[in-house]
Amino acid sequence: MKLLKTLLISTALLASAGSFAAIDALQFQSPQQEDDYHTLTQELRCPQCQNNNIADSNATIAVDMRAKVFELLNEGKKKDEIIDYMVQRYGHFVTYNPPLTPATILLWALPLCLVIFGGIFILRRKPKLMPEHNQSAVKNSQVSENGLSAEDEKRLQALLNKK
Repeated sequence: MKLLKTLLISTALLASAGSFAAIDALQFQSPQQEDDYHTLTQELRCPQCQNNNIADSNATIAVDMRAKVFELLNEGKKKDEIIDYMVQRYGHFVTYNPPLTPATILLWALPLCLVIFGGIFILRRKPKLMPEHNQSAVKNSQVSENGLSAEDEKRLQALLNKK
């Protein structure tokens, strides 16, 4: 019974030891530097996880990015300089609010243009002039200069003469 109790306690201690490994124990030079660190790690996105910031991600690249943020802060870099460094290294994807560039404009404008041009295309389609059973009658009869068949021309003249 004593052996079982010892094994359970040992297992619990080993299992809980892993939870302490994820905590970064960093020594900051000032409270402002610590605030900047936490702000930056919340604002930068993990390139591997894609929907997590680097503060919440345990991916290897996020750990490296947190270490680099800490290193750059200790060198005296400002928040904007650190963000520029990360963007230069990993691309605009690491920021949650990417800047307006020709590529992002294209991403927003292209679907809108396609919808507009598709609507114009549908509205400008020419409808059929006559039902199919009347088309053969027109082909067999002669068509005058104004686009009427001989029979239609006679009916038109008769209607005009009545008035």
